[in-house]
Amino acid sequence: MTSARDPDSRDVSHPHDPNGDGRDESPAERADRNWIEVLQELRVLQTGSQILTGFLLALAFQPAFADLNDGQRTFYLVLIVLSALSAICALAPVALHRVVFRQRMKPDVVAYGHAALITALVTVAVLVVGVVAFVFDIVVSDGAAVVVAITLGLVIVVLWVVTPVAMRLKRREDDPQ
Repeated sequence: MTSARDPDSRDVSHPHDPNGDGRDESPAERADRNWIEVLQELRVLQTGSQILTGFLLALAFQPAFADLNDGQRTFYLVLIVLSALSAICALAPVALHRVVFRQRMKPDVVAYGHAALITALVTVAVLVVGVVAFVFDIVVSDGAAVVVAITLGLVIVVLWVVTPVAMRLKRREDDPQ
């Protein structure tokens, strides 16, 4: 018996296992599983961006909002647009799925969902950094906002890009197939 988690127990001879990952599934089953994974990731992303959106929208109705200077108001509006863009990107695969439902296009929907999810992640990364920088700008100073933005940006790049790419490269070195 093979295990999908154990790379040494791969069964590359199975006709439904062209990727050699130990999964006995047809291309349609693989597309269905991948679509479910994209949807799960979108749910996580959407929840976080909805919380940030709610926070941003509530700010405009606070008494201290009137004290913002023009630059801070512009920054706030940019954050609102980023928030809307993140929601639009995160919902795009669901909208596509509705339009092409039962058209036997699941692999295309999964590919589109992947691209939309990456776009949404980039948008949310900028949004998260921007929201924290905005708060630091208001509460501490614009210098503190720059420092925290750079720091958070670096953390995101390391955790979301560098580490996954390094893991992927290591995997390729360990399993050169």
